[in-house]
Amino acid sequence: MSTVTHVNPPGLHANPAFSQGTIVESGRTLYVGGQNGTGPDGELVEGGIAPQTAQALRNVLAVLDAAGAGPEHVARLAIYLAPEADLMEGFAVVGEVWGPHPAAVTVLRVGIGRPGALVEIEAVAALPA
Repeated sequence: MSTVTHVNPPGLHANPAFSQGTIVESGRTLYVGGQNGTGPDGELVEGGIAPQTAQALRNVLAVLDAAGAGPEHVARLAIYLAPEADLMEGFAVVGEVWGPHPAAVTVLRVGIGRPGALVEIEAVAALPA
């Protein structure tokens, strides 16, 4: 069974939302491509960064579920935010959608390829055996 071990050295800042590093012991790996805040119809959800972030996370969770995994199997998340997006407003919805499952996280402000998209999220997960 693949496992994700969280690496949080005592000399670095501890945060319940992310890990400083993760080790994937062995097994199959799932790479989840960038997910925008789009519904089943392919249209961006309305209302700004919070609803788009929540939907993008639900889309990541759907891909994980289809592969037989959950957020506890994610070793790494990459979150790309449009320059105008409010980081704290987007972050506010993470706990309710993602739950208490830290991963190694990178957050960057970039130009998002899809017009109107404020966030794009990708993941790397260690699939359970």
